[in-house]
Amino acid sequence: MNRSSPRDAKSDFPQGLDQGLWFVPLGGAGEIGMNLNLYACDGQWMMVDLGVTFGDESIPGIDVVMADPSFIVERREKLAGLIVTHAHEDHVGAVAHLWPQLKCPVYTTPFCAAFLEYKLKEAGLDGKVPVHIIPLGGHVDIGPFSVDFITLTHSIPEPNALAIRTKYGTIFHTGDWKFDPDPLIGSPTDFAALNAIGDEGVLALVGDSTNVFSEGEAGSEGDVRESLIALLGRYTGRIAVGCFASNLARLESICRAAEANGRHVALVGPSLWRIAETARRTGYLSPDLTFYKAEDASFLPRDKVLYICTGSQGEARAALMRIASGQHPDVTLEEGDVVIFSSRVIPGNEKAIAKVQNELAKRNVQIVTTRDHFIHVSGHPARDELRRMYQMIRPKISIPVHGEAMHMRAHGELAKECQVPQTVLVENGKAVKFSKDGRARVMGTVWSGRMAFEDGEVVPFSSPMLKDRKRMFYDGAVVATISLDEDGEVCGDPQVAVLGMADPLEDDWADRLDKAVSRLPRKARQDDTAVEEAVRSTIRKAFAPRRKPVVKVHIQRV
Repeated sequence: MNRSSPRDAKSDFPQGLDQGLWFVPLGGAGEIGMNLNLYACDGQWMMVDLGVTFGDESIPGIDVVMADPSFIVERREKLAGLIVTHAHEDHVGAVAHLWPQLKCPVYTTPFCAAFLEYKLKEAGLDGKVPVHIIPLGGHVDIGPFSVDFITLTHSIPEPNALAIRTKYGTIFHTGDWKFDPDPLIGSPTDFAALNAIGDEGVLALVGDSTNVFSEGEAGSEGDVRESLIALLGRYTGRIAVGCFASNLARLESICRAAEANGRHVALVGPSLWRIAETARRTGYLSPDLTFYKAEDASFLPRDKVLYICTGSQGEARAALMRIASGQHPDVTLEEGDVVIFSSRVIPGNEKAIAKVQNELAKRNVQIVTTRDHFIHVSGHPARDELRRMYQMIRPKISIPVHGEAMHMRAHGELAKECQVPQTVLVENGKAVKFSKDGRARVMGTVWSGRMAFEDGEVVPFSSPMLKDRKRMFYDGAVVATISLDEDGEVCGDPQVAVLGMADPLEDDWADRLDKAVSRLPRKARQDDTAVEEAVRSTIRKAFAPRRKPVVKVHIQRV
């Protein structure tokens, strides 16, 4: 362990990470998305999932956000491998961005491996990342960890739970899951394996909390298909359906519903084409399904076309927002057309989704959501499914993850109802140690944080660039240019540009900055740094105390 690292200088940094069994989440604990989970056994580490979440208004211009892996990067010689449980972006999306820092083997099942191949090619890592394909229900030994892949159901093919066996006990990591009796695509849940693992004895269950507030069961994709067939028959204009690109069963259901109503399907959004191609390569998409490109579908009659679009969560650059704002080059919607939102609202996306829907409403486009018709089932377990899982696995310890704080707390209460002896609530960075007596406790905090993918580079949220951007967004910016002669006297009027806010001085800047420089000793006026600071301080005082703008000063010597 690199004890000298400044990131380890926390007063509660956990001791003894090289001994015993540990769980350390760096992403996905206290939030939905951006999953990064670490397990340690006698100093050897294994990572489970490496995903992204999406940017919000807190950092303008940032689309992709991921957990900061610095803690494990500093120990990467002890990182035995990375397992990706399934192909959703919040579990696999950061691999191509962060693998160059980790340089460890990657293990996953065939569909996710095929999907990851595209992302690695885009990142220039084709052939460089050792991706080991594990068959469904397969087994792999990774350092001191003996891992069985357990087939579950979800909203994408091949979701896997992991039975992680160590000499200290077995941890059952659920990944994303539900119990779908009719998943349409992919294998059904392997209940025999789940019962067998429970019979062996499980130390801890680390599990999905997303839908803990939903009573009953999540529902079946088979039921959604029948409902969509009936719904589409109501409309005579163009139909656009927004859904998660990765929900392959929903994609096929929409296609079958369109087929039943005499419509041709166009895919709008590159991620839809990518998932469709991945599904064809891995045998999950029926060969009789064909798709139009958006530009070709524009020539079809209005009552014969159905667009499947990305952007159901209101993403600014996705297809639905571009269509709603009239900026898509190939798709136009107008009065008499309908947009169906066949997805749930991910917490935090409410404003973005409302913006898309309001833009569509301005165009007199009809909007159909889950409030109006049965068009979506979640891929995550509701309370009855969670109870059933606990009845089969029977862990000594429950560690809720994949949820915000209120989700994880409610999950913990449900685990207690299911007679689980101990629940441990964690946040990103908390280090949990499992003791010999079958208990667990938080032993301290490691470094955790967030990083952004910006112009092909991975940038920490703590970087000056992102800090300046956030300040400019809220407090504006000022750029000043001042010219000095060889004696340090101001030549001409300084030029000041105030951006993103009202100018409090307008024509008074020249006098104010001239005085600021003149007050400096002659020697200091020969020092660009001293002059810049004097000018910067004067500008900031002009805006205080209401604003603290980013100030950039340019010194010219003439």
